[in-house]
Amino acid sequence: MSAPHLPAEARVAVLVDCDNTTPDILEYALRVVAQFGRVVLRRGYGNHTTLSKTWQEALVRQAFTPCLQYQYAAGKNTADIALALDALEAMFDHRADKFCLVTSDSDFAYLCRKLRERGATVCIVGEAKTPDALRNASDQFFEWTPAPAPVASTTEHPADKPAPAKTEPLKPAVVKRRPKFVADAVALLAAGTSEGRISLASLGQYLKRTDPGFSPANYGHSGLLDMVKTYDLLALKKEDGGHYTVGLSEGDVANGGGHR
Repeated sequence: MSAPHLPAEARVAVLVDCDNTTPDILEYALRVVAQFGRVVLRRGYGNHTTLSKTWQEALVRQAFTPCLQYQYAAGKNTADIALALDALEAMFDHRADKFCLVTSDSDFAYLCRKLRERGATVCIVGEAKTPDALRNASDQFFEWTPAPAPVASTTEHPADKPAPAKTEPLKPAVVKRRPKFVADAVALLAAGTSEGRISLASLGQYLKRTDPGFSPANYGHSGLLDMVKTYDLLALKKEDGGHYTVGLSEGDVANGGGHR
């Protein structure tokens, strides 16, 4: 029996209301939507000040297309209208069948309802301030919480430190690392299945979506199977067809999937 055939990937559009949120939310949004399919549209909407000052670095780094909208009159948000029109156009043109709106603005609740009426799936990635009207208009809502600000630490004055002794450079040893994001990916994907497990192939596909440069070799492993075997909080299983599935170990499921 051969491994199960992976279904055709859904096409996802990620549309960001840059005037309403912060660039720090972007990486979280992309990790979330990677479970739904391949991101084919990446667009950020905002005025000149927002896009050129606040969002430029994040949009360039994450390969988003900036959609600049000038405000023709004070108090009028033309960027919101552009985002809504582009979403409907992408749906009618069959360029995308799943939509992720990155915003906390309840004005987009009607857009969500119209997209869903036409058969599209809509998720919202927003902040805690997101009104219920927008949360309930989507198929899924993902709440992003800002990371706490780093605590300033006292450091010694360079003059107080003794000069480091000169040593011969050593060749770095090959260390097999276990990055937390792999376990987080399993927890996220397996939570949506009845058996609490996903195929190893699906996991690899998800990891490549979130980071096209991902490779187990970068972490000292010969392959994804070798990499997953090193996690004590992940449980591998070889199925009858010879393929592998993976889920959280029983202890971690009982603890809510936390990383040890």
